[in-house]
Amino acid sequence: MPSSWGKIFRVSTYGESHGTSVGVVVDGVPAGLPFPEEEIQKDLTRRRPGQNDLTTPRDEKDRMVVESGVFEGKTTGSPILMKVNNQNTIGSDYDEMAHVFRPSHADYTYSEKYGHRAHVGGGRSSVRETIGRVAAAGLARVILERELGISTVGWVDAIGPIDSHISELEYPNSRDIVDRFPTRCPKQSANDEMETLIRKLRDEGDSVGGVVKIAVRNLPPGLGDPVYDKLDADLAKAILSISACKGFEVGSGFSGTRQTGSIHNDEFYIEEGTGKVKTRTNNSGGIQGGISNGMDLILRAAFKPTSTIKKEQKTINDKNEETILKAKGRHDPCVLPRAVPIVEAVVNLVLVDAYLYQRALQPKWFMKYANLDSIPEQ
Repeated sequence: MPSSWGKIFRVSTYGESHGTSVGVVVDGVPAGLPFPEEEIQKDLTRRRPGQNDLTTPRDEKDRMVVESGVFEGKTTGSPILMKVNNQNTIGSDYDEMAHVFRPSHADYTYSEKYGHRAHVGGGRSSVRETIGRVAAAGLARVILERELGISTVGWVDAIGPIDSHISELEYPNSRDIVDRFPTRCPKQSANDEMETLIRKLRDEGDSVGGVVKIAVRNLPPGLGDPVYDKLDADLAKAILSISACKGFEVGSGFSGTRQTGSIHNDEFYIEEGTGKVKTRTNNSGGIQGGISNGMDLILRAAFKPTSTIKKEQKTINDKNEETILKAKGRHDPCVLPRAVPIVEAVVNLVLVDAYLYQRALQPKWFMKYANLDSIPEQ
């Protein structure tokens, strides 16, 4: 079961939803970097369950423990192991799912592929797997911010039929702004409608999906490699590897198919005062030919409704018999609010790996775009 990602900043996650712990080993981190333990913990707290009544009531504090790779507050260059102990597990909630497959869940496919699965909590298919990615990405985020000035901010753009209608001029410029809203949709009118919908479906034993949008600012041109390591291709794979994610688009995405080339093309110009190359529109979403072009990176990720619901559903068991399932346990009626920090995390993991790779291969590029004053001497 592949559990690793990255060429240089290599991330390997481990653990199951109801196992002893979940976590990550991060290899390829340069030595001498101040280790941002508080920042990483902040990211884990943003994605933890039990934040409010819109999420699963499973109460996990998700306190991180660092077991290697850090000494006297700095990275040593050796692998960094970070883990979170599972504490609030109730395995009995999943007794009836030991032999019955939840519709649209990974239960059936895992069983067919491996012949044996951890049915409590969904095992590796649970969103708790992302704890390791979020922890690793906390370090990645700090590297990107300090050395390149990159800022990655995500928010909920839609839930069910409710769109945020947040224009480009209204994109939030900080995660703190997004976190003021329970749904993480930073537009009060849309947030209120989304809250009402989620609570209604939760009370009915149902669930709803939606869309997360990401804006990455100050991304320099030159990250990503043609042909098979294109930046948008790597981002797509990373985002689609998140549980419940069913769709990805960059820039204009599918809506761009409705435009002509003369309208869709992003015309270049030289920004007055800075001499930087810019484009008058950003339908490309900051990526052209699989390589960043210096404009904001704009992404959207679609998440399906949570599979585990309390309404009765027709399904089958592991004896190929048709049956009825009315699921028990603690589950998110909508994954979107907690998905925001997870999507931000995998984006930053892809970007830091692309950055460190470019930094190693192109010293001139590194000298041009990196903030050398913030990089410790090796």
